[in-house]
Amino acid sequence: MQKRRLGESNLEVSALGLGCMGMSANYGPPADKQEMIAFICAAFERGVTFFDTAEVHGPFSNEELVGEALAPFRGQVVMQPSGFGPDLKTGQRRGAMNSPPGHIREVAEASLKRLNLGAIDVFYQHRVDPDVPIALCVDALVRICAGCALKAHGTQSPEMEAAAKPSSQPRTKSCVVSGVKSMRAGAHGRIK
Repeated sequence: MQKRRLGESNLEVSALGLGCMGMSANYGPPADKQEMIAFICAAFERGVTFFDTAEVHGPFSNEELVGEALAPFRGQVVMQPSGFGPDLKTGQRRGAMNSPPGHIREVAEASLKRLNLGAIDVFYQHRVDPDVPIALCVDALVRICAGCALKAHGTQSPEMEAAAKPSSQPRTKSCVVSGVKSMRAGAHGRIK
C-alpha cells in the first residue's frame, strides 16, 4: 500500500482510506456491529491505516464503533473524526453546522472519549459555518493542538484553508483534508 504524508503534519497514512459513516448511519439501518468491526480489521490487515468517522454519524455511534474496532491497532492507524454538527447532549442537529470555538473543544473532548484515545490524530471541519468566521474555528483547533489533544488539524478543502489564513494563532500541524468518496446505499462490500 502506498503511503502519503498529511499536509504539514508528521502523520503518514495509506493512500487508500476507509470512510466508516455508512456502517452506522445514513444508508439504511446500521450494519451488524461485529461484521463492521471485522470489516475495519480486514481493511487494516490489507494496509489501510486511515479511517474517517464523525460524531454526526449515528449520531455518536460511528465513533464508538471505529474506536472499538481499531483499539488493537493504536499507534498504527490514523483516525480522523470531524464535524461539529449535533448537540452533544441530545444528538439533535442545530442546523447545518455548530462551530462556535467552545463547541469545537467540547466535540474534541467527546470524540476522544468515544474513540477511547488520548489524542486525536486529525480533526477537521466538514463545512464552513456561515455564523462563525472560519478563522475562529481554526484558532480553536490550533489551541486544542497546543494542548496536545490533537496531533493535527485541517480543513476539508483548499477554499476553506485559504479562508482560514487570517488566523491569529501560529499555523502548525495543519493539513488540507480532501478525498473522493464513493457512496452507494447499503454498500459495504468486501475488501479483496
